[in-house]
Amino acid sequence: MNETGKWLIIIGGAIVLIGLLWPWLGKIPWGRLPGDIVIERGDSRFYFPLTTMIIVSIVLSLVLGLFRR
Repeated sequence: MNETGKWLIIIGGAIVLIGLLWPWLGKIPWGRLPGDIVIERGDSRFYFPLTTMIIVSIVLSLVLGLFRR
């Protein structure tokens, strides 16, 4: 099997796994972590999930690092 086929299978498996774990993943307070920036003024709202994105980046780096080996 070529590399593209392997990656499509891995990505598909990850999507299925996330779908199966979704009821529990929804209870994690993503987007409401300390360090996430929320500015509300009148009718407008600015949201920048700084801490959430740092955690996601670290987790993805670790997972992709395991696949490289």
